[in-house]
Amino acid sequence: MSGEEAPAQQQTPEEQKQDAQQNEEAKQEQSKPAAEAPAEKEVEEEVFTYRSLVLSGYGGYDKVKLQVKKGMPSPKTGEVVVRVKACGLNFADLLGRQGLYDRLPSPPVTPGMECSGLVEAVGEDVTDRKVGDKVIVLSRSGMWQEVVAVAASHTFLMPEGMTFEEAAAIPVNYITAYMMLFDFGNLRPNQSVLIHMAAGGVGVAATQLCKTVKDVTIFGTSSASKHEAISAMGVTHPIDYRTRDYVDEIRKISPKGLDIVLDPLGGSDTHKAFNLLRPMGKLITYGAANVLTGQRKNLIALAKTWYNQFSINAMSLMHANKAVCGYNLGYLDSEFEMITDVVAKLLDLFKQGKIKPKVDSTWHFEQVGDAMRRMQERNNIGKVILLPEPKKEEPKTEEAKKEEVKKDEAKKEEN
Repeated sequence: MSGEEAPAQQQTPEEQKQDAQQNEEAKQEQSKPAAEAPAEKEVEEEVFTYRSLVLSGYGGYDKVKLQVKKGMPSPKTGEVVVRVKACGLNFADLLGRQGLYDRLPSPPVTPGMECSGLVEAVGEDVTDRKVGDKVIVLSRSGMWQEVVAVAASHTFLMPEGMTFEEAAAIPVNYITAYMMLFDFGNLRPNQSVLIHMAAGGVGVAATQLCKTVKDVTIFGTSSASKHEAISAMGVTHPIDYRTRDYVDEIRKISPKGLDIVLDPLGGSDTHKAFNLLRPMGKLITYGAANVLTGQRKNLIALAKTWYNQFSINAMSLMHANKAVCGYNLGYLDSEFEMITDVVAKLLDLFKQGKIKPKVDSTWHFEQVGDAMRRMQERNNIGKVILLPEPKKEEPKTEEAKKEEVKKDEAKKEEN
């Protein structure tokens, strides 16, 4: 037989008593106020978000866009999470935007090699950092965002009295300048140094570091409008490269040549730099600024720089009694112990008051295009800094309010 045809079983008195009790409990449950009933839907948890600058593709200033990312980064073993307070803008970032810096991963990618901030979380096996520490951070990329997860070994404790803006100006520029002058250049008292782009981040750092050595003569190239500023910082002989031949100007003052030339330009300027060296002099090349002539990649400038690139054989070097060195901080990833040692020396010099980063200007993430333009057009004196925090809206003036009212009235009339 099917289930429907089966006879119903007769209940015992005990079973009838249990059923009556269950029915009574069900009625009481239904009579409870609706407020006591469990919520049908759980309240969704608020998702953590943070602001990040992202290079969406190669090209002009508009290719770096402000985005909002979701999810709090969590530290892996040996990592810390840092709440970023300030980020550094470097020439490599300008090259990376045009696809001319091979150490930056392909877009979409968050640029930025340095920042400063507060430790918010600590991963396993991290014993020398704690929540609340003020730190300087150096990494290959990814620093232009509000929160970053980085290896604890890539962070350095900020000294007392250092601002977050100054801290973000330290790593790339000062490490570069220090290693070129002292590790490669072996700078000593009474020597002479040529610093191109003397008003830039590396230029200011190199000038300050030269001043830590007795009686060093500093030649610095910059536009005439910056001469007063770079002279105040320690440049002995400022030269306007736009109106004068810097080689002739240097030869007039130092006929025998120079002990050290720092070359961030490349192309034909590297040839000039080598010829300016005196016997036992050192040329340290660390960039190719001559290829950066506009917002986007300039193939003519690239071809010209490549055609005029400097090359020399070992025999010629031996006969000239000169040295040529190449420096690129981006390729020292595997030598972080060396970099850590340099940073320790730099922070000690800061504590002694012998170096102090010069911050040219600060720009909120929304203004990154203007910040890059200022640096690329060589209008800065010192370091350009990016701030992750949102730009606060300034109170509108009465004139601005009246202007808005006029615009609204005009729109109404058009409608």
